[in-house]
Amino acid sequence: MTAFRRLLTGVAPHTSWMLGILLLLLVVAPHLVDKYALSVLILILYFAYVGQAWNIMMGFAGELSLGHALYAGLGGYVAAGLFMHYGIGPWAGSFAAAAAAALAGAVVGYLGFRFSLAGVYFALLTIAFGEFTRIAFDHLDWFGGSAGLFLKVDVAPNAFDLRGGPLLFYYVILALAASAFVLSRLLLESRLGRYWLAIREDAEAAQAVGVPVLRYKLMAVTISAALTSLAGVWNAFYYNNLFPETAFGIGRSIEITLAPIIGGLGTLFGPVVGAVVLTGLGEAFTSVGDMLGIPGIKQIFYGLALLVIVMYRPAGLWPWLAERLGVTERRR
Repeated sequence: MTAFRRLLTGVAPHTSWMLGILLLLLVVAPHLVDKYALSVLILILYFAYVGQAWNIMMGFAGELSLGHALYAGLGGYVAAGLFMHYGIGPWAGSFAAAAAAALAGAVVGYLGFRFSLAGVYFALLTIAFGEFTRIAFDHLDWFGGSAGLFLKVDVAPNAFDLRGGPLLFYYVILALAASAFVLSRLLLESRLGRYWLAIREDAEAAQAVGVPVLRYKLMAVTISAALTSLAGVWNAFYYNNLFPETAFGIGRSIEITLAPIIGGLGTLFGPVVGAVVLTGLGEAFTSVGDMLGIPGIKQIFYGLALLVIVMYRPAGLWPWLAERLGVTERRR
């Protein structure tokens, strides 16, 4: 009950109503749309979730990571490996996945922060660890090596083993996205969140007034990594396959960062708005490319659209949109 009161603290009544209506629409949406629209909604929720997880580290604590695919890949591989070899379901495997990703995040974070790496140098460290892990998994036969790891699909639908159709995965990723939103709100209103914001604005000043900067930076990394690993678990069981070059690839890391950057770093709704815009643009340009039959047109116009958004809305789309909707959230 205390957590619920903290969640609503500072939220205008009309904002609460908007959140309630949005959640209700998302709950009933799968029963009102066709299969294609459902697949688009699933992608939106996935990118909203991973964007929220990354936003904790970058938007709240100010630590740039361009290697978050490391944590998603670890999560997927750990849970899938336990399921394939030992029959341990993904719900239980998620705990092992989150622990492995948190440990990896702690190692990356400690090395970076202990040696005072910041900004682009810390980002390069995260990329390097992702690439090291990709190369390592290419040679780990237990995880399928470079040939990939494939999950069994010829089994009866079972929610406990995440075996089922798109509807099951929709509600799972909806629950994850909603939980990440609530958790982010609670973290921001906590002492931990205030310390993160102080560190983001000026780490040296925060250190001078007694904030244990290294400890709280590590907490941001480990929490973000653990949450991202759950997206990796979901992704592995949704697509039923894993390959090192895609699971740990830099392209996946960039995908994770785009929604909060486009939507608005350091905001709660930014990753959600960014996910809607990015997925919508991607699907629209895919349709245009298929219709015109011009290879690469999606990538060209998609890149141009992102460039325009970044140039004219450098703070993200959500702060601008929130002002017009009368929503109280601001960039923190």
